[in-house]
Order: sequence, then C-alpha cells, then structure tokens
Amino acid sequence: MRTPFKKNISEKEIKELGITFFGYIETQQIAFSEQVVEICKGNVCRNYGRTWACPPAVGSFEQCKKRCLEYENAFVFASVYQLEDPFDYEGMKKGHREFKNVCDKLYEKLEKPFLLLSNEGCIRCKACTYPDAPCRFEEKLFPSLEGFGILVTPVAKEAKVPYNNGENTVTYFGMVCF
Repeated sequence: MRTPFKKNISEKEIKELGITFFGYIETQQIAFSEQVVEICKGNVCRNYGRTWACPPAVGSFEQCKKRCLEYENAFVFASVYQLEDPFDYEGMKKGHREFKNVCDKLYEKLEKPFLLLSNEGCIRCKACTYPDAPCRFEEKLFPSLEGFGILVTPVAKEAKVPYNNGENTVTYFGMVCF
C-alpha cells in the first residue's frame, strides 16, 4: 500500500512526530453516521457554528462523506496523553493542544493530495473568523472527524489502533485520507 508521506518514513519517525498508534484502512471501511453530526448540533463541545473546522462550516454530511471517499486509503493515528486523574480537564486541554501540534508536524510530512482530519474543532486562532470571513489558515484547517460524521471507535478498530488506553489517559484521533 502506498503511504501518504512525501518520502518513506519509518515507524520510529512516525512515533517521533508524537503519534502513539497508527494503522491503515481503505476509505470504504470508514464508518460514517449522520447521527454523529446530529450530536454535533447539540453543541456539547461548544464548537458547532463557531469554527471552520466543524459543522455546519465543513459542509453537509453527504459532502463530507464524499470528500473522504474521493481518496482510496486512510492513515488512522492516535496520540495518548497522561492525566492526573479522570477529571483532569487541564490535562485534557494540554493534550488537545499537543495533539494539534502533532497534526501540524504530520501535515509537513504529507504528499498532496490528502485530507487531514483531526479531533474536535480548531484552536489555531484565538477567535475564529467563521462565518464572517474566510479561514486565516485554510491550508492548515484540519476539520473534525466527528464533524464529518465519522464514528471513531469502529474506524480505530478497523485500523487496529487502540481506542481505550488505560486509566488516567486521554486519546486523541486523526486521519489522513490519501
């Protein structure tokens, strides 16, 4: 299988990016559900309608699914972060920021064309321009997996990427369609 990388990259180099686990699947194996987007509309994460990386800015469920399926393969990846306890919200936020940095480093290694999806929302700008002006960093806008209607648990299982990684941890997921 071809990889999404500009040049051959070893497992060690992938780990050095900050990726804990990774695997490959065909995009036809991606589990999509419009119900995931409906959950987004509930705005539990407070990103719905506030960022270019989340619905409704990313497009309809069908448009998002079509964008993924325009590619043949997907590189599924995850990074695991330690927490002090299960309620360590600051640790979760720190892990979230670190994971966004992992996505930035990964982006630099990828060969176009590709679609990089990340976890919940975008934190690149202090205040998002949505919906009044274009994204300031459109090329480095990594839409939300969930906002695309992707069921992360079955995708992780297909790619053999562990979803639960022990007590006092948080795991963030991303995917590169290529």
